Amino acid sequence: MTKIGPTPPVQGVVILGAGRMGRRHIKVAAGLGLPLAGIADLRADALALAQQEGSGSAALSQDPAGLLERMRPECVIIATTAPSHSELTCAAAENGARYILCEKPMATSIQECRRMIRVCHEHGAALAINLQMPFMPQHRFAMETASSEKFGGFCSMTVVAGNFGLAMNGIHYFELFRQASGEQPEAATAWFCDEEVPNPRGPQFRDVAGAIRVTTARQKRLYIECGADQGHGMQTIYAGRWGVLHIDEIGGMARLNVRSAADRLLPTTRYGTPPELSIRDFSMENVDSSCALLEAVLNGRSYPSGDAGLLAVQTLVAAYVSNENDHRAVPIQGGLPEDRVFPWA
Repeated sequence: MTKIGPTPPVQGVVILGAGRMGRRHIKVAAGLGLPLAGIADLRADALALAQQEGSGSAALSQDPAGLLERMRPECVIIATTAPSHSELTCAAAENGARYILCEKPMATSIQECRRMIRVCHEHGAALAINLQMPFMPQHRFAMETASSEKFGGFCSMTVVAGNFGLAMNGIHYFELFRQASGEQPEAATAWFCDEEVPNPRGPQFRDVAGAIRVTTARQKRLYIECGADQGHGMQTIYAGRWGVLHIDEIGGMARLNVRSAADRLLPTTRYGTPPELSIRDFSMENVDSSCALLEAVLNGRSYPSGDAGLLAVQTLVAAYVSNENDHRAVPIQGGLPEDRVFPWA
């Protein structure tokens, strides 16, 4: 793990949720040199595992809300499942937290997302959503490449993956697309699979597989293809006027293919001109990207805010509405069912 810093002094971090992501955030706090004050989870076995993996002297509790009231921590990381995100985020802000990092999806309804944003604003808390892909080295490289002269400008992003869940993993790409395109997503169209696969987070949760198309006003495009019949890999392809960047997320490799400078004025129909190729390897470690995101929050730099998390949820809700209405393109802003609760984990 890369050491990141320096960061402003923080008088204690509390992590709510001691599952896989919560234990990963223990490493995030350590990577930033932040004192871990407490960990809460409803499950005693999860707390015991967190203690085994290095919780140190942090207080352990099966009462997340009570721990917030007792400790009033300055920084709170919320790594529970989505149904409790809104309640715990608001409780953290109301108990004096200055910095809140909440896992994605931000909440299970648009209405809950808006409440989180409002309460954090009222109490002066900086709210970040852990949509950390723009902080990953492969996607930092991709966004630098997409804005370069040799790429000719960003046109589209295509994601082909195994059945990774559109709420659990697909939602990351909505924020990545917004940043890579430099534009707000405007409409979503979706085709969901009928087949249901048991959710690894528990039988009470449901996620969907299928395909989504998201567009901006200037017709920048995001395509996600993660059918229920697909069982391996995560590939992301950035396309520009003069180049294609192919990222193998699991294999840890990026392959850039661009036109030579001499061929850039030729029409786009000349897609087979001799390429200039380059290959880069990168680390799969996403603790580093979460470290970088939280470090940005603590230092007041750009990060995926509550507004970004809300937009990602709105995009996913628009996809649900599209799938239920003959796969029509559905506007992302306005007219969505804000109080509808989804069974996301």
